[in-house]
Amino acid sequence: MRRIRLIVSYDGTAYFGSQMQPEAVTVEQKLTEAVQGLTRAPAQLILASRTDTGVHALGNVAVFDTEFPMSAERFATALNAYLPPDIRIQAADEVALNWHPRKQHCEKTYEYRIWNGRIMNPLLRNSAAHCYVPLNLAAMRAALPSLLGEHDFVAFCASGSAASHTVRRIFRAELTAECEESGSFAGLITFRITGSGFLYHMVRILAGTLLEIGSGKKDAAAFRKALRSRARRDTGPVAPAAGLILREIRYLPVPDRYVADNEDWRYELSQENLASTEVSRLTVEHCRPDDYAGLMTRLLHESHRDGARCILLRDSEDSTRLVIGQRYGFYEIRENTNPENRNSFPYLATEAESGAT
Repeated sequence: MRRIRLIVSYDGTAYFGSQMQPEAVTVEQKLTEAVQGLTRAPAQLILASRTDTGVHALGNVAVFDTEFPMSAERFATALNAYLPPDIRIQAADEVALNWHPRKQHCEKTYEYRIWNGRIMNPLLRNSAAHCYVPLNLAAMRAALPSLLGEHDFVAFCASGSAASHTVRRIFRAELTAECEESGSFAGLITFRITGSGFLYHMVRILAGTLLEIGSGKKDAAAFRKALRSRARRDTGPVAPAAGLILREIRYLPVPDRYVADNEDWRYELSQENLASTEVSRLTVEHCRPDDYAGLMTRLLHESHRDGARCILLRDSEDSTRLVIGQRYGFYEIRENTNPENRNSFPYLATEAESGAT
């Protein structure tokens, strides 16, 4: 048995999203039918990222297991013969059988495209939103730095999300336009954003908020205001699905450290030599009280997922918040009895014993 990874692109106009649904035509359905048609065997695909009805992709990722005797790279061309013209496999390779496209460190890049002109460009009707008033590009760009870093993006999440938490890390955000002349229509505007992941409708709400900033309905501080209030009322509408493209998913090694510094929390999680020691070090420098339990649960889980079996702890803002026996998710706070580092890190967290309360 082998696991084959596919880089998948598609025009989502004709599909009810990417994920398999009963009595609906989806991208996953067409991919599954293609794999089964080629291999003459049942197949189950796993998609890295789910996209909604009408949303497009240039670089989604899927895997499936097969015993079919074909070199991995040939699967791209072979499967394309079984697929409709609005779905294409761009590349294929073989990965480890335990490699899961949703359980790896990655950067996801989305693009949201807007046609800014009095009349819609008919060639872009299925791949861009339309704004018929001139947009203030300078104000839109001035708003973007507020998104960078780690924040709670609950204000940018639509109802119905199944996410375990609403904190995401944004690495890059930029805006480009065909015409930069102030007061003129900009033509095709592309909002590109890269992050660790995105919440339900998050990019479309960001785009909707950007449109309100550009049209003067909100000012350039709108993103910062919404991140502080965490209120959906402070963000814009969900922009149309047609403008959204999942451009790329780039897989990354386990990071040596996580660092966050915003108005709500500040910490450093060091994971150097994690593969050999299975030990990480978390220093909380500041955290809003209401966020503390969520921060600890999330970071302990992330470090354990990365390979840490013991997370050394210190809270330089308020050491009384670390209490022996306290549980955060599946992890329990204990006293650090190691004389080599207990002065610097007086506590540690390990996975709680089964049945512990």
